Amino acid sequence: MKKNLKQIAIVAMVAVVFAACKKNQESSTTEPQETVKNTDKVLQHIKNLGFPESSIVDNGNEYVVEEDIIFPKNMEIPVTTAGPRTEQYYTGSIVNATKKLNIRIFVDASMTSMSSEINSAIAQWNAVPNSTLRFSTVTTAPYDILIKNENLGNGVCGQGQFPSGGSAGALVKINKNYIAGNSFAQRARTICHEFGHCISFRHTNWAAIGESSATNVPGVTGTDASSLMNGGQCGSGATVLSTKDKNATAALY
Repeated sequence: MKKNLKQIAIVAMVAVVFAACKKNQESSTTEPQETVKNTDKVLQHIKNLGFPESSIVDNGNEYVVEEDIIFPKNMEIPVTTAGPRTEQYYTGSIVNATKKLNIRIFVDASMTSMSSEINSAIAQWNAVPNSTLRFSTVTTAPYDILIKNENLGNGVCGQGQFPSGGSAGALVKINKNYIAGNSFAQRARTICHEFGHCISFRHTNWAAIGESSATNVPGVTGTDASSLMNGGQCGSGATVLSTKDKNATAALY
């Protein structure tokens, strides 16, 4: 009888161990599957925004579109009430009413040599009339946007993320060595442009550069040759926010 009980106990222990191993194995296979599913959702989200598939580059943990817009593969997909339309400007998802009042920027050590350019870019967004949008720099966590230097190759001045979940896009990459030879105004322009992506702005000239659609900013439509948010103008674009840029900012924020 004791022997039988001992055998039963051993069998029970083996069963528990087997069940635990099986559960762990299932967990290890489920997580990548979920990641893949979210990756697919992110890819579809990019296409829904009107970006042509030919402009989407798989860059490891993120997708890069039009060389300067970053979509992390693990990002939260924004829920928007408006679908793509035939006119311009933003993603349909913005920084929420609380966070827009103080969007905190942490300047990585790799970018401190361009602190003046960063402050110039911040001052432009903070000075928009009839807007409550405000950026500030912080020296410790927590923060909303990390700005850092990264070698993005020739022809790419910088990259920025769009907002999601009510928060500003979390990352700006600046190709510091590549833009070092540009004027101060153009370096600040690059940074200001990428901050614009972090608060939802699309390229104003989206149609001219091959995008199929974008969501209209209420009351602000059409093209704008003077827009700082025009894409494909690395080192040669407008260095100050245009009237339409400011009107669009005031409309959203």
